[in-house]
Amino acid sequence: MPSLSAPLFRFGVIADPQYAALEPNLALDRYPAKSLAKLEEAIAEFNRHDLAFIVTLGDNIDGDWESFDAVLPVYEGFRHASHFLLGNHDFAVAAEHLTEVASRVGMPSAYYDFVHAGYRFIALDGNEISLFAPPEGDPRRAEAKLLMKALYQAGAMNPHRWNAAISDTQYAWLVAKLQEAKAAGEKVIVMNHYPIFPENSHNAFDSESMLMLLAEQDHVVAYFSGHNHAGNFGVVGGTHFINFKGMVDTEDSNAYAIVSAYEDRLEIEGFGREESRVLILQDA
Repeated sequence: MPSLSAPLFRFGVIADPQYAALEPNLALDRYPAKSLAKLEEAIAEFNRHDLAFIVTLGDNIDGDWESFDAVLPVYEGFRHASHFLLGNHDFAVAAEHLTEVASRVGMPSAYYDFVHAGYRFIALDGNEISLFAPPEGDPRRAEAKLLMKALYQAGAMNPHRWNAAISDTQYAWLVAKLQEAKAAGEKVIVMNHYPIFPENSHNAFDSESMLMLLAEQDHVVAYFSGHNHAGNFGVVGGTHFINFKGMVDTEDSNAYAIVSAYEDRLEIEGFGREESRVLILQDA
């Protein structure tokens, strides 16, 4: 049961709207054209609450550069700040737009962080090493192929073209941000389009190294992701791994959440298909 005491703050979470003016993908039970109405429903619910911000965990569009023109104005109906991450479908655009996706969504950069009420949010760009985000001929595409080959040879579940990894440069930035947060006494929530735990075919190529890094950080309380539209959940040490369900899935049921942040826990109130959870934070 949710607590009657007031949280430090609350924020909304959306995963995988994947809007596009396309016919349904019945095999995957995805209805991209219906995501505008689902987003409007979520924004209306969010506006009934005192939220600090909302975050969308990537795949804002299903594809087609013009899809951004329809989906981004919906967010303007939210009364407060909106923070975006990028997913693989956000790069399903013409080649000349690949380097413009982050700026089109209004992001300060492809990866960034911000602090709110003692919590640091680290938003990763999980698409850097991939077969779709870098321009053709970029060495990061070749690096992605090598990662996929190594994972395939190791019998892993996730060497698929729709997965990706962060670069060494971004990894070093993440380590530095984790250290900054530790020194400041902040709790950390890492956000990435790609899950890293539990093991799943949708996990990032670098999920093993990322998991090892986060396992060493006792102040990382949660890792939020999308991408796997079925959702998932797991705990390693004191870190909760929440894979939020895809909004685009099903013809008429929605999926989004409101998270209430406390000193000692996170309370997730799920709407539609999204599950509600209470995450107890260790050493709080």
